[in-house]
Amino acid sequence: MKLDLVDVFANGPLSGNPLAVVRGADELDDAAMLRLTQWLGFSETTFLLPPSDPSADYRVRIFYPAGELPFAGHPTLGSAFAWLAAGGVPKQAGRIVQECGIGLVDVTQEGELFSFAAPPLLKSGPLSDTERAEAMQVAGVPDDALIEAVHVVNGPQWKLLRLRSAADVLSASPASRAAAGTDIGLAGPAEPGSGIDWELRAFFANQHGAIVEDPVTGSFNAGVALHLFANGLAGGSYVAAQGRMTGADGRVQVRQDGEGRVWIGGKCALIAGGAELALP
Repeated sequence: MKLDLVDVFANGPLSGNPLAVVRGADELDDAAMLRLTQWLGFSETTFLLPPSDPSADYRVRIFYPAGELPFAGHPTLGSAFAWLAAGGVPKQAGRIVQECGIGLVDVTQEGELFSFAAPPLLKSGPLSDTERAEAMQVAGVPDDALIEAVHVVNGPQWKLLRLRSAADVLSASPASRAAAGTDIGLAGPAEPGSGIDWELRAFFANQHGAIVEDPVTGSFNAGVALHLFANGLAGGSYVAAQGRMTGADGRVQVRQDGEGRVWIGGKCALIAGGAELALP
């Protein structure tokens, strides 16, 4: 087994979301995958396996410290990047097909930019009054900053709180603890001329119930993008920033193509590649 470390959604050296990718993970069972994920301590660790669907180039299992996810964004881009860097050759030039818990996900490469096709939302629509109040309390958002509160579930159970401005997003003060399974994100429009269009933050509860802020979150960006495009709040393409409050400075390139598909892109960098992984 080989271990790669990848910086995903990078905007300079060590600026994105770190990902551990384990290649040749066939001999690991679920418990070993989870233990390694918890030991490494990243938001997610992925395990690459031979595909079971003949249309796919590889299969990935995505773990976070509290369990397994059917889909996640920065693990999708980082896994595709690591697979290619290790010599993977896609069945179709310029198009990588990943098999994961939600099915097949397309990934494209254009120069340094890797992009995945945003999967459809599994749940959308407004939060209930109770859900909205709980999400605002966990995220530390005051009433006057909130514009809307909606579900943008695409694997992770994301709840989106759309705020008045990027400044409101950055000034939110999240709680220290929340129930397991908590996935709450914030998005607000940036000031003109700032070089970005939207500012995002994302919070989840780890296996101990502690709130963790994710540096840059592909799945949340995908859910936000589908909501923004569907409701006329964005058009064509935009740039999102995430991670400033964690010490990161990620950039997410979002676009809608002529067929209406939404693509979530970012740059990846190999920090360490091919380390021999020996587990007892």
